[in-house]
Amino acid sequence: MGRGVLLTANLPQLQNLIKRDPTAYKEEFLQQWNHYNSIRQIFKINPDEQAQHFRELVSFISQVATCYPKETAEFPGQISSLLLENYGTLSPDTRKTLVQNLVMLRNKDVISSIDLLKCLFPILPRTTSPTLRTFIRKTILSDIRTANMRSKNHKLNRAVQAMLFGMVERGMEGEVVGDKGKLRATNGPTTDRSAHNGEEAMWAVILTKELWRKGVWTDVKPVAIVALGCFHPVTKVQSASVHFFLGSDEEKEDSDDEDDEEVDVRALHHRREINKKTRSGDKKMQKLLNAAKKKKHNKPETAANFPALQLLNDPQTFAEKLYDILNRYDKRFSLDHKILIMQLLSRVMGTHKLCVLGFYTYIVKYLTHRQLRVPSILVALAQSVHELTPPDAVTPVVRKLAQEFVHPGVGSEVIAAGLNAIREVCRRQPWSMEEDLLGDLIEYRKSRDKAVTAGARGLLQLFREVNPGMLKRRERGKDASMGLASGTQPLPFGHSADAAVDIEGLSLLEDHLQSLRDEEGVILGDDEEDEGAWDGWDLESDGSDSESDDEWHNVSDDDNDLVISDSEDEAEKEKPKPEAAPPRISTLATTKILTPADFSLLNDLRIQEANKAVENGGGSHAKRKLATLEANKKSVAQTGEQNSFISENDILGPRKKAKADYAERMASIQKGREGREKFKSNKGKINKESASSSTNREKARNKPIMMILSSGAVRGKKKASLREKQQRLRKHIEKSKKMRH
Repeated sequence: MGRGVLLTANLPQLQNLIKRDPTAYKEEFLQQWNHYNSIRQIFKINPDEQAQHFRELVSFISQVATCYPKETAEFPGQISSLLLENYGTLSPDTRKTLVQNLVMLRNKDVISSIDLLKCLFPILPRTTSPTLRTFIRKTILSDIRTANMRSKNHKLNRAVQAMLFGMVERGMEGEVVGDKGKLRATNGPTTDRSAHNGEEAMWAVILTKELWRKGVWTDVKPVAIVALGCFHPVTKVQSASVHFFLGSDEEKEDSDDEDDEEVDVRALHHRREINKKTRSGDKKMQKLLNAAKKKKHNKPETAANFPALQLLNDPQTFAEKLYDILNRYDKRFSLDHKILIMQLLSRVMGTHKLCVLGFYTYIVKYLTHRQLRVPSILVALAQSVHELTPPDAVTPVVRKLAQEFVHPGVGSEVIAAGLNAIREVCRRQPWSMEEDLLGDLIEYRKSRDKAVTAGARGLLQLFREVNPGMLKRRERGKDASMGLASGTQPLPFGHSADAAVDIEGLSLLEDHLQSLRDEEGVILGDDEEDEGAWDGWDLESDGSDSESDDEWHNVSDDDNDLVISDSEDEAEKEKPKPEAAPPRISTLATTKILTPADFSLLNDLRIQEANKAVENGGGSHAKRKLATLEANKKSVAQTGEQNSFISENDILGPRKKAKADYAERMASIQKGREGREKFKSNKGKINKESASSSTNREKARNKPIMMILSSGAVRGKKKASLREKQQRLRKHIEKSKKMRH
């Protein structure tokens, strides 16, 4: 084959030959490389001229770049600069080709992941093509996930997280617009890239949430990125960031998994009505419907993102900033967005035991039974209260709840919601309740409504456990009265029985970590090692010396002092009991920040220690201690961390029948249509040999009473003479006699 046929029109053939023998065809490649450089200069001036040929040359060089690494060293940088500098003037096909070839160079290890991501991150918010945007997003996620597959790639993670931080921070200087009324229309994306409309920040939050959900990033940095997004001036970014911490379903809409696609039941039925009816089509549709029903039934309940809430840096400042945004821009945000911020603020306050006292003053104006979405507001209020909240700040809120929700002028559902909300608040801070108000609320246990009775009884039972002294004597119950008679009183707010000196069983964790450190051969500093080695040795040696000295000095040679007894019991009774050693106080809590994993390990070590005590004959006390530890571990495993959060069902209480939504009503209608043809009824055809409707007698039995009273037969009976009544009665008697035989 002659070399003359290897022209620009034969680039695929030349590509195949170069991959087989790069050295032999280096001259042809250099010719195409020079041609590419000249076309690139023309392309910068006029992107529409020779665009197709330029795309072919870029694809060709990307395929053979690994064969000539020195000659193509500047090629990836040229593509990246072309995308970043001239992205707005490039055609959609050219953009897609350049991005695909850049990803190909990354797959061939020509460029690093950081170089690829530095190019993809800026163009992702600017992309208008859904196909290209999905491709870029999947490429970013898969590249980061692959890099962290076997072990964490800290260098790549730090670089990517720094870029995401920059994408969020670039729009933080803007003005908060809000999403209420007309402001909602002005909050959308604009074509002006200089205006920070939140597109970059939105994509940074979406990617961070996806990497967290897939388990690629589980440390503090991604939580800090999303936490920064909670204070972004664009409401859309705020909402996405808040949903991440709340763990709601809306954050999963950004997922790219195929499993997240839900089956549209209405579309299936509509398609089935239009298409041709076949038996195979019926089977396929029924299979899809069963899968959708099973998926909906097995759908887990949404729970708060508890690990992310725990990893917040400086949660007190975070909560104060949230309250500042909520209070300052109250008139700019819609009610739904304000409730989202309330829920996040309350969960942060409840998780970290924070006090943002202005929140209780702010939320009072929303505590009315006519307020929209008031159950969600009551949930946020209850979750924000904890045992460290000052009762003086919560008492006005409890009084407001009682005045607005618990009085005879409202419905039973409103009273039940108010009682349940007061119960949840008082469960976390019992001292916020007033004694007179408690007596009035408990009287609702005599109500005829089941939900109101359950709420009042729950409040009564709560105060029987936490503070029975606030109840009247006849309402305390047996156990509470016996407790008060024995002198047990709940401690007031701010008081504790004993000062916190040490965590129970912490010495076991310290010994366990020290043994692991010894096994791994960790070498500490000379001073620390000497101190650790000699710590306790001086005391033991001194104590042993003193004991030995005392023992030698106190021994008497007089044999008359020896008393020998034949009974071992007498010897045990006469044997003096050794003095109890002072409890060991561990210093591990002062040198190490204990994580939830450390506390879990501490509980396991305590259970092991209790098992050993039981095996060594520790008695009933050791058995009770072991049973208590195992029960606590089991309860924690079942309930999980989300146990500290409540739902709207806890506030609303038991209801007879909740109002069905649109989906439930349509499902009920479809269930009633099963097994019958369209526009036909099965009434009167059940258990009959031949298909027929109901008889006139059956129809008359179901007629309304007002129609029957107006019928001629009834009116004729009223106007019948005495003779007609006698004839009718005699006819009835004769017919009855015949029926007996």
